Amino acid sequence: MLRSPRALLLDFGGVLADAPRQPAAPPDLVRRLFDLVGGAVPAERIAADLTEGGRAYARWRDDVGRSGDPIELPHARVWADFVTRAWPARARTAVEEAATPLAYAWAWRPEWHVRPGIPEALRAAADTGLPMAVVSNALCGAAHRDFLAAAGLSDLFVAEFYSDEAGLRKPNPRLAWLAADAVGVPIGDCWFVGDSVHRDVACARRAGAGAAILMRSPRTDREPSHPDLRPDARAEDGHGLLALLRQSRRTADR
Repeated sequence: MLRSPRALLLDFGGVLADAPRQPAAPPDLVRRLFDLVGGAVPAERIAADLTEGGRAYARWRDDVGRSGDPIELPHARVWADFVTRAWPARARTAVEEAATPLAYAWAWRPEWHVRPGIPEALRAAADTGLPMAVVSNALCGAAHRDFLAAAGLSDLFVAEFYSDEAGLRKPNPRLAWLAADAVGVPIGDCWFVGDSVHRDVACARRAGAGAAILMRSPRTDREPSHPDLRPDARAEDGHGLLALLRQSRRTADR
């Protein structure tokens, strides 16, 4: 049986929120880049470079995630290394100067929605005095912050930690340790809730979290299996997480 937590550390995508995949090269972002560079790069090439750049960035994320100390790249590096490297110098400079707002636009998902049962689980946790923090890999954490604020959930978190702001990527345990320090609870007394075995469960294990909870999402089903990484419990959504919390409290009260 799971030991009742004293704090929750939660991933964003696949746990707090989910969304259908957006186009690899969102038309609004293509138009924004085209206007920004004054037409120096054709819209068709921008779309193609965004598509391939997104794939290359995803491959880089997977590769660095297997390293001993995964880091995150600054916004300007993401654009320069994966999208604009073959663009004219002035166009590259224009994108670099607007790297953060462009990263926000690339990260934002109009279709984001709060996962079922998450508001109930978070409010029940808050009502019992459990401090909570977000621990998420993100191209632009500001977009995630704004979504949670608009959804009325921000006030339930002590802190939010995103890879682009911290310069660290899960499964780097330092990201989890930062969150545990922020909520004032030893990492061994925290539940780490995520939807990825390779990133979240691995991060929980490396950090020494009290429990690793795997919440199922479309990404969970796409991941290859990892026989050496097994969660302590699984949940389908926020309702499942709430059931686990209640079960752990009942066990603690016996």
